[in-house]
Amino acid sequence: MTSFEPPGTPAGRPPGPAVAAYDAVVLAGGGARRLGGADKPGVRVGGRALLDRVLAACADARTTVVVADPRPTARPVRWAREDPPGGGPVAALDAGLWRTTADDVLVLSADLPFLAAGTVRRLLAALRAGTTEGALLTDAEGRDQPLVAAYRTAALRRELAPLGAAPGGLTGLPLRRLTAGLDLTRVPDPVASFDCDTWDDIATARARIREHDHVLDEWISAVKDELGIDLEVDTGLLLDLARDAAHGVARPAAPLTTFLVGYAAAQAQGGPEAVAEAARKAAALALRWAKEAEQANAGGPDGSAAARPGGTAPDAG
Repeated sequence: MTSFEPPGTPAGRPPGPAVAAYDAVVLAGGGARRLGGADKPGVRVGGRALLDRVLAACADARTTVVVADPRPTARPVRWAREDPPGGGPVAALDAGLWRTTADDVLVLSADLPFLAAGTVRRLLAALRAGTTEGALLTDAEGRDQPLVAAYRTAALRRELAPLGAAPGGLTGLPLRRLTAGLDLTRVPDPVASFDCDTWDDIATARARIREHDHVLDEWISAVKDELGIDLEVDTGLLLDLARDAAHGVARPAAPLTTFLVGYAAAQAQGGPEAVAEAARKAAALALRWAKEAEQANAGGPDGSAAARPGGTAPDAG
């Protein structure tokens, strides 16, 4: 049992290029008893259903299986259901696992409001760093979170086989019965491991995403999800452009300019590089406007009054 935490890699930030193929199984069919039986996967945090937030974090999975009754989701998935429904997490995982084919599988619950693609990549990197059979998050108290984990598919099937063959099968078994026989790596992450079991948890999550340090990233992620946009852009560059347009031209120029930058990049059928190039051009234009305004206020390029509106031009007769 080891701990894996790449130095200098903040939780939730992608450490590098996309990793090799993996599948994902998301368990979303629990009874949510501590929420009074509410439809927990559909509860919204930051305007997005909890299930959709989790699906966004594993959007690059080759196959994503959601174990629950089918429902509308922000992106296409495959559906599975344990038999009988409500048979518990081990039975649900088994039902989803048989619809996957990748050597590595990400296993998630559907109530993780702060799970991000970067955390998924950290888990997969930890799994592939050695001979371990699983890499799971631990929470703020150091407790294992087996439903925020990446596993070797073959290892899970190996452990599931004897459990399923025993009297009573997989129904009602706790996850620790499944993971006890696995060689596991721990990945500390108190934020991404936060799950929503109660309405107090939901309230905590909703409050956190509105904090100053998080609200912008949360909003951008929500907008991209709502509009079906899968594009990573330099938000700092766009914010600098908006500032320059507002100060150098007029305040309404900021949102209109950033809209035009996005439209230009789309017309060019470009990705993040096209957005960055259009933003640089627009920012340079805004700075030229600002410089001209400063010169006009100072009395022209040479500081004289001749260039001011209503003044006398140098070559006037």
